[in-house]
Amino acid sequence: MKPILAIISPSQNAYSETFIQAHKGIPGVEVKYYFGARIPKSLEGKGDLKFNSNGIIFRLFRFLKRKLKLIEPYDNIELLKKSFIKEKINVVLCEYGPTGVDMLELCKQMKLPLLVHFHGYDASRFDVLEIYKQGYLKMFEYASVIFSVSSVMTQRLIATGCPMQKIVQNTYGPNPIFLNIVPSLNKELFIAVGRFVDKKAPYYTLLAFKEVLHQFPNAQLIMAGNGPLYNMVLNLVKFYKLENNVKLVGVINPEQFASYLKEARAFVQHSIIAEDGDMEGTPVGILEACAAGVPVISTYHAGIPDVIEHDVYGLLCNEHDVSQMTENMLSVLQDKNYAVKLGALARNTIKDKFSLERHLEIISRNIFQSIGVS
Repeated sequence: MKPILAIISPSQNAYSETFIQAHKGIPGVEVKYYFGARIPKSLEGKGDLKFNSNGIIFRLFRFLKRKLKLIEPYDNIELLKKSFIKEKINVVLCEYGPTGVDMLELCKQMKLPLLVHFHGYDASRFDVLEIYKQGYLKMFEYASVIFSVSSVMTQRLIATGCPMQKIVQNTYGPNPIFLNIVPSLNKELFIAVGRFVDKKAPYYTLLAFKEVLHQFPNAQLIMAGNGPLYNMVLNLVKFYKLENNVKLVGVINPEQFASYLKEARAFVQHSIIAEDGDMEGTPVGILEACAAGVPVISTYHAGIPDVIEHDVYGLLCNEHDVSQMTENMLSVLQDKNYAVKLGALARNTIKDKFSLERHLEIISRNIFQSIGVS
């Protein structure tokens, strides 16, 4: 009989969270996807969680709520508990550390195994680590498994108090559609995909590309995504008069990304540790570019070096080193054969070590172990 897994996520389908959407395909389990707010209030396919407003229990609950002045999260917990019973949930996977903390008491009450998947900010941002310091320790004590996506994250979780034996390092895998791409690498084109946020430092990518244009004036840079730094990057494009070479195309879907990768010479992303401590996990865009056979130009940051060995599967530079990023971009424009070699080796390592199938199988195996089934 299949385990019935509740996946708990803050949002239903954020465009930047393709890794969470992939978890709906965990093999061997029946998935119920709960989302919305700190304590989820919706079940995908069934809408908002609701009490039977005609029942005695509902009326009694409302009476007690008014008397005790209970707040909305209590409502959500009771609704969620009722839904877990109805859906016969027997194991819980929380996306992001804070979600695991919020779900801890309910899992204890219902004696449900709890697995928590960290993704990036939740193991790095200073304010998050401070706010959830005690909650994390309690969660680490109860949880069956804590998933990490990089070696850097694993070390940070241990430093935060997570027992090493509970951590399973499990780097994401790319959507298999990217393995079917036949890249031409013909154009002098770079593609960058990701949120316009501090840790992705899109302005550094733009500044490095600006210098590339001195030797390759016809080169193009496509920057896809949105976020708080979008207008700043747009203004830089205008200030440096790069409108003919740089296109900001907004949010794109995987199929559109795949289309750009068919012709791009390289994928570029200058990830850094933000001032608030925020870091990447292992960027999915990098994994997808590698799967497509397109070389990656990025930084020694978080989980990126776990996937990209410099001068083997792509090219890396130190954070904030815009000059070296420029040199790395120039190297693939100057020698297409070199770019082809990097991309081919990158695709092979994705197939061998970082496939989506492997990523999901590791989660599935740990789910079964958490409920006592080997």
